Amino acid sequence: MKQAKVYIEANKDRFLNELFDLLRIPSISAQSEHKPDMQRCAEFLAAALVGAGADRAEVMPTEGNPVVYAEKTVDPAARTVLVYGHYDVMPVDPRGEWRTDPFEPVVENGRIWARGADDDKGQLWMHAKAFEAMCATGTLPCNVKFMLEGEEEIGSASLYKFCEEHKELLRADIILVSDTSMISMDTPSITCGLRGLTYMEVEVEGPNKDLHSGLFGGAVANPANVLARLVAGLVDEHGHVTIEGFYDDVRELSAPEREAFNRAPFDMEAYKRALDIDDVEGEEGYTTIERTGIRPSLDVNGIWGGYIGEGTKTVIPSKATAKISMRLVPNQDYRRIAELFQRHFERVAPASVKVTVRALHGGMPYVAPTDMPAYKAAERAIEETFGKKPLPFYSGGSIPIISGFERILGIKSLLIGFGLAEDAIHSPNESYGLDQFFRGVETIPLFYKYFARQQ
Repeated sequence: MKQAKVYIEANKDRFLNELFDLLRIPSISAQSEHKPDMQRCAEFLAAALVGAGADRAEVMPTEGNPVVYAEKTVDPAARTVLVYGHYDVMPVDPRGEWRTDPFEPVVENGRIWARGADDDKGQLWMHAKAFEAMCATGTLPCNVKFMLEGEEEIGSASLYKFCEEHKELLRADIILVSDTSMISMDTPSITCGLRGLTYMEVEVEGPNKDLHSGLFGGAVANPANVLARLVAGLVDEHGHVTIEGFYDDVRELSAPEREAFNRAPFDMEAYKRALDIDDVEGEEGYTTIERTGIRPSLDVNGIWGGYIGEGTKTVIPSKATAKISMRLVPNQDYRRIAELFQRHFERVAPASVKVTVRALHGGMPYVAPTDMPAYKAAERAIEETFGKKPLPFYSGGSIPIISGFERILGIKSLLIGFGLAEDAIHSPNESYGLDQFFRGVETIPLFYKYFARQQ
C-alpha cells in the first residue's frame, strides 16, 4: 500500500479542504428546519464518492432522511466490504459555549474544530479518502459498498426498513464502521462491544394551567417538584438503578474477566482533570472503566418545566418533562427495559399528578468476536500504523443500528474508530485531531490489504 500512502501525503491539503466543505453543511437530523440540509449533505457525499472512484453512487429516499449508497466492484470473486457511516450531526446547543462557529471549521492546536469533526463526518471522510487513494493507485483489493445514513443521532428509524428492503444490494462479508473511539493515540484499541440504548421521555402533568405559586403553593402538586423527586429516585445512593427487574438479564463477569478488563490503561487523576471534577460517581463496587463498559446506567439527558427566562415569574407549572436514557449491556433487551421503566414510573407517581411515558428509540447491545478475520486484519493494520498491537475495548456508547445489521443482514460489523475522549462529541467545541484523521486514512487501506488475504 505504499502507492496509496504516497497519494495520501500528496493530497492532504485537498482532503482537509473537502472535509471542511462537508462540515459547513448543518445537517442536524433532530431539527426539522434542517431537512433541506440533510438532502444537500447527501448529494455532496454521493458526488464525492463518484469523484473518489465509485462505479455509481445515488441518494436513495427513505421514510426519513436519505441514504447515500455507492459501490465499486474490482472482482466479483473478491471479498466485499460495506462501509457504514452517518452524515447527520447533533444539535449545537448551547451555542453560546462554542468558542468558534460550529459550522465554520477552523484548525487550531493541531485539531479541526467544528460540529461533526469527529462524529461522524471526519471519520466517514477518512473512508472516502482512503477509498480514493486505493482507486487512484490501483491498489483496491476488495469490492466496496458505502451506506451513509442521516438519522443515526435520532435512532436510525428509517434505516431498519431500508436494510430490510435492500438485503441483496447490501450483501457483503463485513460492515466496516468508524464511529467509535480509541483508548488513546499511545494505546490504540478496537471496539469489540457497544452498550445498547433505551431512550424515554416522561411528562408529569398537574393542574390544567400554570398557577400562582403564592395562592396555590403548598396545596397543589407542583409537577416540577414531583418530577425531580421521581427522577432522583431512579438511582439510589449506591449508584444502582431502582427499576424492578432492571438487572435481571445482566451477565455478571467473573473475577478473572473483570481483572482482564481492568488491565486497560486508565489514569484516574488525568480523567478528573480533563473533566474538571473533584471525584467520580457511579455504581458501587465497580471501577470507572467497568461502569462505562460492562455495566448498565441511567441518566437524565434533559429536564424542564415552568419559567426559565430572565428575571422572575412565580408560577407552579402545569407540566414538567424529562428525557432519560439507559445504556444497556449484553443480554439486556431495550424493549423490555422500556416496559419496565414505564411500569415503574407509573407505579411510583403520586395520585396528585398524571404521568405520560413514551419510548423514543433504542437498540440492542453488540459484541464483535475478536477471532473473526476482519478483526485480525484490523489488528495487523493498526499495529503497522501505530507501532503496537491494539487492545480489545468495550465502549460505553451505543450505535443501535449495528445490532440491527446483524439481525437483518446477517453481517458482523468491525468497529475501528479513531476518536478520542477529548474530541467532545455531542458537546460544544467538538474537535478532531489532524493526526487522528490522517492516521485513520493511512490505516484503512492496510485493513483492506490484510482482509483480502484472510482465508
